[in-house]
Amino acid sequence: MPAAHRRKLPIGIQTFSDIREGGYYYVDKTPFIEKLANQNKYYFLSRPRRFGKSLLLDTLGCLFEGREALFDGLYIHDKWDWQQRYPVVRLSFGNGVAADREDLDANIRYQLQQQRARLQITSTPPKRIADDFASLIEQAHRVHGQRVVVLIDEYDKPILDNILDSDRARELREGLKNLYSVLKDADPHLHFVLLTGVSKFSKVSLFSGLNNLRDITLSSDYAAICGYTDHDVDTVFAPELPGLERDEIRRWYNGYRWGGQDVPSVYNPFDVLLLLEERKFTPYWFESATPTFLVELLKKRGVFTPALSQLQTEAELLGRFDVDHIATEALLFQTGYLTAHAVEEPMTGYWLYTLGYPNLEVEASLNQALLPVLGVQAPPRERLTLFRNLQAHDLQGLETHLKALYAGLPHDWYRNNPIAQYEGHYASVFYSHFAALGVNVTVEDASHHGKVDMSIDFNGHVYLFEFKVVEQLPKGKAIEQIKTKGYADKYRASGKPIHLVGVEFSSAQRQIVAFDVETL
Repeated sequence: MPAAHRRKLPIGIQTFSDIREGGYYYVDKTPFIEKLANQNKYYFLSRPRRFGKSLLLDTLGCLFEGREALFDGLYIHDKWDWQQRYPVVRLSFGNGVAADREDLDANIRYQLQQQRARLQITSTPPKRIADDFASLIEQAHRVHGQRVVVLIDEYDKPILDNILDSDRARELREGLKNLYSVLKDADPHLHFVLLTGVSKFSKVSLFSGLNNLRDITLSSDYAAICGYTDHDVDTVFAPELPGLERDEIRRWYNGYRWGGQDVPSVYNPFDVLLLLEERKFTPYWFESATPTFLVELLKKRGVFTPALSQLQTEAELLGRFDVDHIATEALLFQTGYLTAHAVEEPMTGYWLYTLGYPNLEVEASLNQALLPVLGVQAPPRERLTLFRNLQAHDLQGLETHLKALYAGLPHDWYRNNPIAQYEGHYASVFYSHFAALGVNVTVEDASHHGKVDMSIDFNGHVYLFEFKVVEQLPKGKAIEQIKTKGYADKYRASGKPIHLVGVEFSSAQRQIVAFDVETL
């Protein structure tokens, strides 16, 4: 495609007018926005960081303010009443870190003051924050003659920034609750409300009384309201694709899904835009923020890492997120490290979600981040050695490498680390080491701690691993099980060499005591 058709990549741009007036690519999200504006009044949306939530809110703000020229050529342009203009109150907690309640309150007061000035409200605000916010909404309605639109971005960030300090997080939660509680009684003055953030705190803890707040996080109608679909990538960004392997783009960055197989999967926009700019595959999104809290929590709870690739949970748990109780499933799902692979209704009204990694970027990067938690002291070096052994199909070298890996786990770490209490620790080290490599890893059965049946398809070879924990001496049952259960049968048609690898680990010796190999 001629260079004249190319546009600028909107990397890091969250302002709708800048994108539309600055010659940037724009994925038209106004079909979703039109539906939002006409179906309901109060909304809540949770999406992981860097998924375009801020741009969505700014687009809504421009729409309700009646900035028609910005929407020329978009879906909504001929479906909107441009004569109707609404006062818009915009609050965001995306900047900075609130040190305490006093700091948060100062930030809120500053933002309310800014909104008063922008909406030309000159009266002196009340001293109490709740009264200030209520007064702002009421007066904006009176001054402008239309009900008010309230858009709140990163509604939960002050809490999440302090989530490791429960007392401080609780204090900040109460400060935000004090602000959001205003929305219920302000109903006569409100036209539209949308709150967005990463997590979904319970209505009881943060939105007390706001029972009419519609949560569209898992609504099939809005599954693609943020993020890019395959169609978006293939059409909007078509001029940028030559030179990049399309299937690799999909394998690395696609796969986020908020619903069952009937809803489209999406890409994180941050990944796509940086890939198109830099022209190389790397974990852009993951490296943009270190998931310290996530890693610490998984460490504390001793999570069996092979299970993360196929974790089943009830719908209720996905929304269970609060300072005093954060379900592991909810944390991983809401922060974007796991996504929905399947949704079932085995009983009426009972919804079961199967979660897994969205893509290669997240699977490899998260497991790489977890390796030090599991006791691996030099993950980058160990990863390189593993890669070279697999690349050369050197199974003897692989055995030597894995034995050295386990021998390097510090003895003090076993005594002091809670994860060592779990039978599945040895299998977690094994699985996460391979998953961090970024090769095609499939866990066949992650339901039993202490074993991991794992297949790897890499560089023209298939490797089938059976992992067992024994007390002292090898028993030869690992490779026997691979053959007895016919694990290799489904791979025979590929024509690739198939390597059966039975690994037995002594919990007493803390070492691999058997590494049996058979090549078909």
